[in-house]
This record gives sequence, structure tokens and C-alpha cells, in this order.
Amino acid sequence: MKYWIYFSLLFLVQETKAQIQSENLFYMTDTPESFESFKNNISQISIICPQTFVISKAGVISGSVDHRILDLAKANKIKVMPLIVNNGFNSQLLHAIVSNLQARKRSIKMMLDYAKKYRLDGWQFDMEGLNIADKDSFTTYFKEAAIALHKAGLQLSAALVHAVENTGGPTPYHNFLFENWRAGYSFKELADAGDFLSIMAYDQHTRRTPPGPVAGVDWVERIVKYLIDEKISPEKISLGIPDYSLHWFTDYTEERGSFTNGQQIGYKTVQHLLGKFNAEKIWNEKAGCNYTVWDNDGVYEYMFIEDGQSLKPKLDLLEKYKLRGISVWVLGKEAPDFWTVLQKQIVAKK
Repeated sequence: MKYWIYFSLLFLVQETKAQIQSENLFYMTDTPESFESFKNNISQISIICPQTFVISKAGVISGSVDHRILDLAKANKIKVMPLIVNNGFNSQLLHAIVSNLQARKRSIKMMLDYAKKYRLDGWQFDMEGLNIADKDSFTTYFKEAAIALHKAGLQLSAALVHAVENTGGPTPYHNFLFENWRAGYSFKELADAGDFLSIMAYDQHTRRTPPGPVAGVDWVERIVKYLIDEKISPEKISLGIPDYSLHWFTDYTEERGSFTNGQQIGYKTVQHLLGKFNAEKIWNEKAGCNYTVWDNDGVYEYMFIEDGQSLKPKLDLLEKYKLRGISVWVLGKEAPDFWTVLQKQIVAKK
């Protein structure tokens, strides 16, 4: 009996040691699904980032935070750091904001006012579509905001599009991504000025590409290695993780004619499509995720799936490189086993 107790305690200690501390940031949208997921999984959340604020050309920030989110967050010691988004990730809009001193000042003043109104812990910039020509202006804007927010006891972070190299890449498509989405961010300077960076290590494949993983683990690791090579402290890196899947299919409109389309889908839709087309999941070892393909009346459709099984190898990277934590897009789309795997491997920092 004594030996049984001893080995049981040893197992529990080993199980505890297997878990790692992580600052778990989750994004949410103003939908019932997102709110319900927040309520049901609140013990595993360290920071909540509602996507409810947008910024105008003049630097005017508009939006609000659901009082229920604020109350639940306070009761459970969760930080609230809303996103500030340039609507539609419009590059012209973003250029107008970052290149205008008055617009920058106006927006920073509003960040402080909203933070006081809603008892926020800080903000996260989610300003995408940044052109390489606006790199210095964006960096200046972020530094100005960081100084003002830190002075007020608030945090500032940024959700940044991933990068894997400092060149244009092998094809015109890669060059398009580099100049218009990736190269505008000075990762090292932003990391030093802010509290942390949420690196979007997803959208490896999109509606613009052939079918492929949302975030193949081999590709995600390449992103992490790039950031570390850029001398960014692992403690400043929050690994962006998707919980949505992608479905590719042939589409048609009168304006465009026929074309290949790809849509982000939640796990309920994944299950629906698997059942509808009697499709079987296939594990891709290199990418660390499941995928499937089926014949829809002679036309093949593809689906690459994010679930608990694909989450585990990404969390292994978190431990391998001693990163700050994870930033997950988006509450309400995840598979049920996502939370099972997360709870087994991670202890959420509060």
C-alpha cells in the first residue's frame, strides 16, 4: 500500500513538472460563440483581447468593451487588452495614421481615456497591411504610444504578421507579402519598446495560395528561429496559434467567374464537412496537422484541420524555445480537444 502511494505521488509530481508556465492570450470577437468560449474556459486564459476597436484616418478610436467581459476578467484576474485595428487592414488608411503626428497624438490620448473608462490593462496594436515604406513611421508611433501607456501604468503589445527572412523571397508572391505585409515591422525595436509581441505564426496558406496547412509546425519553428536570430528575447515572444481550419473549394460569381476559394472555418463546420462528404482525416507528420480531400461531383476540395492534435507540437515549441506564451485566434472556433491538450501541457499565468 505504501509503495502504491509513493508511485502515485511520484506520478503526480512528474505530471506537474510536464506542465509549463505560459501567458495565454486569447482573441475574441463580438459573437455569442466567442463569449461562451471565454466563459467556459476562463481558467486557462491570462489575457483577453476583444477585437472591438477601430482607428480612423484622423486617429479617432471608436469601440467599446462588453461589461460582462470586464466583470468576468476582473473576477478571474485576467488582463483586458483590446485590439486597435485599421479597418479592413487598409494600407492607405494605415499610412495616413502613422505619417500624421496629430493623428498619432489623438489616438494615444484616446487610448488613455478608454483605458480609464473601461479599467483596461493596456492595448494591442493589430495594424496590418503595413507597407515597407512606412516602417519608420510605424515604429515611431508604437514607441510614442509605449512611452505614454507605460507612464500611466498600462501595457502595450503588437500583433505582428510573421516573417521568415529579410529578403523578398523566391517568387513575385513572396515579394508581394514581403513589401506589403511583413517588412514594415521592425521586430527588434518594437519588442524593446513594448511589453511583448504576438507573432501571427499562421496563415501559412490562404485563399491566395494552393491548399496547405494553416500553420505547419515546421514552418512555425522557422518563424521562431528567425525572431531569435533577430536578437529578440524569447520572453518578449508570444507565439500566435490558430484554432481555425481552412477549406478550399471551387467558387463562382458573375463578376469574377470561377475561381479557387479558401475560407477559415470553425471546428463545428469541420465536423459537418467530414460527415457530409464521408471524408477521412489524414495525419501530415511534417506539418503536424490533419488534412483531408474529397470529390465533390468531380471537383476535389481540401481541408487542413487545426485541433488538439495539431496544437501539441506547437506547444512543444513554446517549451523548447522558452517563449513567453501563446496568442490564440480566435475563441469560439476551437475543437473541444484543444482545451484538453492545453490544460494537460500548460499552466496559465495570472
